[in-house]
Amino acid sequence: MVIKTVADVTPAVLSELERIEDPRTREILLAFVRHLHESAREVKLTEAEFHRAIDYVNRLGQFTTEDHNEGMLMSGSLGFSALVCLLNNGNAGQTETTANLLGPFWRMQSPETENGGSIIRSPTPGDPLQATIRLIDHEGKPVAGASVDVWHSSSEGYYENQDPTQAEWNLRGKLISDGEGKIWFWTIKPQGYPIPVNGPVGDLVRVQKRHNMRPAHLHFMAYKPGYKTHISQVYSNDDPYLETDVQFGVTERLIGTYIRHENGPASNPEIEGHWYSLDFDLLMEAGEMTFPKPPITEQADGQRPQIERLKRL
Repeated sequence: MVIKTVADVTPAVLSELERIEDPRTREILLAFVRHLHESAREVKLTEAEFHRAIDYVNRLGQFTTEDHNEGMLMSGSLGFSALVCLLNNGNAGQTETTANLLGPFWRMQSPETENGGSIIRSPTPGDPLQATIRLIDHEGKPVAGASVDVWHSSSEGYYENQDPTQAEWNLRGKLISDGEGKIWFWTIKPQGYPIPVNGPVGDLVRVQKRHNMRPAHLHFMAYKPGYKTHISQVYSNDDPYLETDVQFGVTERLIGTYIRHENGPASNPEIEGHWYSLDFDLLMEAGEMTFPKPPITEQADGQRPQIERLKRL
């Protein structure tokens, strides 16, 4: 189709997209082009702004490496990851769900860990925490024999893949739910941390005058044939960043109560003084067990990165 006026551009593109055989691919691309073109018309996008936008998209790829995923970080910072998650869980967004963001730091093949064991694999400062997680189905029945990946950052705000001073796989593990659908393990109480802002995501956060902090949380990914792979985060009820999470990930259902105990637990005589406990239920849905593509594949080399902490203005 030869373009005669500005009004001809969008119909010309849409007519070519109609040739796509796969109906779902065709549906997605038709909607994407319509909204993309309409956004340019709505704001009267200038050529200079267009070139800056293209450069911005290119930089997302340039900042993505084996141990850092800038694209995933951007999706979360725009609230897009949270939206897609809620649209696809809890009966397509109609009911309560404990599903949440995968995040940019999940790795495959975490070390197998016995229930009651520890996922601390190198000296890591922090308050001891025993987490007990129960997997239940939509009827409240336990989901036994499910594999559960667990991971979280250190009290200094670094995942092990970011921090060469931590042992590989530190604060990561894979556990199997027992007959009551439970897993339980020792670790340290997570702390809130800043997302990296040395790339294009940082530009986005700064222009909004936001901080770059995530509230403290534990990550979980539970999977068993017959159930949809369940990805979740459990946030700390005492964290000051719950209301202003830079990744828009906090839902009311996922705020866990981390209880402080003053005397060491009888079950772990190695712990003296105060410690924390967390008891939480994750709701698994029937469906297909699939795995996401790991956002990262390796641990970083060299020195621990310095991550700037931005203030909310």
